[in-house]
Amino acid sequence: MSIIEKSDKFHDECGVMAVHGHQEASKLVYLGLYALQHRGQESAGIASSDLVRLHNIKAMGLVADIFTEDVLGRLPGSLAIGHTRYSTTGDSALLNAQPIRVECNKGAIALAHNGNLVNAHTLRRQLEQNGSIFQTTSDTEVVVHLIAQSKEQTLPDAIADALRRIEGAFSLVLMTRDRIFAARDPQGFRPLSMATLPNASGRPSVVFASESCAFDLIGARYERDVKPGEFVVVGNEGVHSRIFAAPRPQSSCIFEHVYFSRPDSVIFGRPVQESREALGRELAREAPVVADLVVPVPDSGVTAAVGYSNESGIPFSFGLIRNHYVGRTFIEPEQRVRDFGVRLKLNPVQHLLKGKRVVLIDDSIVRGTTSRKIVRMVRDAGATEVHMRISCPPTISPCFYGVDTPSKKHLIAANKSVEEIREYIGADSLAYLSLDGLKRACAEGENVTYCTACYTGKYPTDIVDVEEIEPAPVAWK
Repeated sequence: MSIIEKSDKFHDECGVMAVHGHQEASKLVYLGLYALQHRGQESAGIASSDLVRLHNIKAMGLVADIFTEDVLGRLPGSLAIGHTRYSTTGDSALLNAQPIRVECNKGAIALAHNGNLVNAHTLRRQLEQNGSIFQTTSDTEVVVHLIAQSKEQTLPDAIADALRRIEGAFSLVLMTRDRIFAARDPQGFRPLSMATLPNASGRPSVVFASESCAFDLIGARYERDVKPGEFVVVGNEGVHSRIFAAPRPQSSCIFEHVYFSRPDSVIFGRPVQESREALGRELAREAPVVADLVVPVPDSGVTAAVGYSNESGIPFSFGLIRNHYVGRTFIEPEQRVRDFGVRLKLNPVQHLLKGKRVVLIDDSIVRGTTSRKIVRMVRDAGATEVHMRISCPPTISPCFYGVDTPSKKHLIAANKSVEEIREYIGADSLAYLSLDGLKRACAEGENVTYCTACYTGKYPTDIVDVEEIEPAPVAWK
């Protein structure tokens, strides 16, 4: 029997990658998706073009397991796009894996999307009433139907027309037989960057990815972010840009800096490593404590813990070791082991923790169940005190822009005070970073403004899933 729980974490919907003008396009996309694997471990897919037809392979599982040398050999051509997914909208099933490939009145199209469309259900009903037949339950397919039904005559105009009709978060890449398109929603919720890569033809290839760490692996040079509301077209004629929608207040997801993105990425023009160390320093100034060790909850708490340690002067130690090879299912021994699921992923280093006052640093508390087990595990390892410090404010509202957060009734901070949460997780003290501290650490106002709806309940779009807003009672066990 599998006893793995739904993680007490957030999950981003996916990562996207695209390459134009390289003889090994599908292999480069594979490597890019490998670097973006942290953004989704449910399914992955690559579509390529040999300038005559589109080829598409997708499957459930991890990038490296799906795309063997033989499989990549079936994806010829100098253009390719790719996607790695964790579901937030639509079922966890192969039919919702991306890229989505279609033949329509605008030609052959493959599309991969990161984010969540808040008006997808309304648009889908309208499209179905007009005769559209959907093959998936993913909101991404809505975009394909909007393109097909657009009255615009050219494909670029039809894409721009479709993008103006959707609301919410979208960073997407789209491929035809000979062109790559990349676009970002007008509020810039999700990241999307552009790079160039030298190749044998002498003309640089153009690359797009959700995070710049994908460029590092293939030797591409980061050029810039795709701007909010921008639509970039790459073809044999070169690179062209257009603004498809009027500017709106920027609302980039601040949780990309707190948790999602790899520390070696540059997101929204700022190195993630800098933000996370600054989060820890701010947290140490706001919530100091007398302790012997700063211990991160790996991996997401590591960089903030370094900042906390440097600011506080308390020594940093890897008192918890993460097992990186845990799959989705496992067999539990007949002899019951307390907190087995967490222990499979994390193991305390007893000789470091025994007799110590420990500051545990993590990026968030969602339901509280995992934090409770980790605190108990550190105590069982011999820690005399356990002080929990969280490098973001309490999460009080669900996200509708591509983060798989629970409904409000299951968010512990929406239903309990900080003191009640402290008591529930069993820590000696608990403190969260303030919203102002979070914004300072992520340098809001220099080049970017952020969406913080999960911490404030104030959403930057007019449309949200109102059924999720009202909390309902829940039994906290």
